[in-house]
Amino acid sequence: MSSPASSPRELTVGMGAGGLATSDMVLNIGPQHPATHGVLRLRITLDGERITKCEPIVGYMHRGAEKLFEVRDYRQILVLANRHDWLSAFSSEIGVALAVEKMLGMEVPERATWTRTLLSELNRVLNHLMFLGSYPLELGAITPMFYVFREREELQGVMEEIAGGRLHYMFNRVGGLRDDIPAGWLDRAAAAVSLVRSRMPEIESFIVGNPILNARTKGVGVVSREMVEQYGITGPIARASGVDVDLRRDDPYLAYGELFAPGGPGRVITRSEGDSLARLEVLLDQTHVSLDLADACIEVLRSLPQGPVNVKLPKVLKVPEGDGYVATENPLGFNGYYIVSRGEKTPWRLKLRSASFNNMACLGEVMRGQLLADMVAILGSMFFVVGDIDK
Repeated sequence: MSSPASSPRELTVGMGAGGLATSDMVLNIGPQHPATHGVLRLRITLDGERITKCEPIVGYMHRGAEKLFEVRDYRQILVLANRHDWLSAFSSEIGVALAVEKMLGMEVPERATWTRTLLSELNRVLNHLMFLGSYPLELGAITPMFYVFREREELQGVMEEIAGGRLHYMFNRVGGLRDDIPAGWLDRAAAAVSLVRSRMPEIESFIVGNPILNARTKGVGVVSREMVEQYGITGPIARASGVDVDLRRDDPYLAYGELFAPGGPGRVITRSEGDSLARLEVLLDQTHVSLDLADACIEVLRSLPQGPVNVKLPKVLKVPEGDGYVATENPLGFNGYYIVSRGEKTPWRLKLRSASFNNMACLGEVMRGQLLADMVAILGSMFFVVGDIDK
């Protein structure tokens, strides 16, 4: 990770604690891809090997998602909503659909609600598996990546069968889902979930208790509870710092009210250490919870009678004048859509609250005082998607 040619390193001379002349070095990490997680730039000031200042510089991937939303009707917004966080595509679609349905006062068929919940949890497992493989890779361990992609393919297969897409599903519609569940799909989904669960111990064997991984992550990049509150950090990063918050339980949507009820399979995973290792452990445990939730959804869907999975909409869909906000617990944290309508077929204003943007905002404070050698370990443990930062 060298400095770009257009941004050479800068040296400033000062006096060290021992009276010796020292020089601070300013390094530009990125934004060339694949030097870091996508086109993210970090401007780092070093005193020897110690980071004294880290400035995340975002916007190299900015596509103006919010303004693109505002010139498309409510059906078309779903096409773009699954692209700012391409690892949480289905969950991001859900947020828009729920926000519009709330403003319309629309009741969605029960079968659609449970199917949406199932697909959201399968999408969550896909997201977490990607980070469970890529994070050890950044620390020098290549093997877990091969294993997680094997498991991802099992789940991608059932997601592709029902939605037709592998990354951008576009299966949600305002009022429900595009199509009904294919014949025999629930059996294939249950088999895929069971297979992934049976193989999780193999992935854990590379991660849990690994002395090299522990040495690189334990006590490194600590995010305090106060920092979580100050920066609005959510999701696995917040829970790894002991902040017990999860919208699926605290502000239920879809079928999560039943799943997270006492005695249900839903549970919130937390750690208290707040370091890079704790964030990885939360992600690993959450994967097991999502597999349990997926199984519960499959069993409920088996018991439901045949019926509609969507609501018939008018040819031109207009949302009543007013405003509304809906936030969902995306795999990386809170994902919210604030919509202001003037009674037209397009939103007058649409504001996206993405998880990665807030989670990354604390990076400057977390990096301060850390060794340069630990920079990648800290950066990777923040589990972000650049499109979700730049929007």
